[in-house]
Amino acid sequence: MSTVELTSDNFDEVVQGPDSKNFVLIDFWAGWCGPCLRFAPVYEKAAERHTDLVFAKVDTEAQQELAAAFDIRSIPTLAIIRDGIMVFSQAGALPEPALENLITQARALDMDEVRAKANAATQA
Repeated sequence: MSTVELTSDNFDEVVQGPDSKNFVLIDFWAGWCGPCLRFAPVYEKAAERHTDLVFAKVDTEAQQELAAAFDIRSIPTLAIIRDGIMVFSQAGALPEPALENLITQARALDMDEVRAKANAATQA
């Protein structure tokens, strides 16, 4: 599966829709960003390996409102959303082994525990 271009118009459908599989990786990037361009093939290869996940890309130049909603201050930034909860967000291009490790860790999360902690944090 190739990556999905994420926009303000299709965000809810991709991230929360029935086809999202509730596990979405988002690469925030720009065409002028050297590290973004070097990370792109690593991200594409991961998308080809993990066809059960949704790999999305946000062009921060074209989708400034979406980048602002995620408070993107540096690119590339990788975010992971599972079951509607952002479980990871970090700037910087990752080498392939680090990206694979991150995906493994995100898959292993106990989402019931994550939801409980998120609910506790919002009530505090």
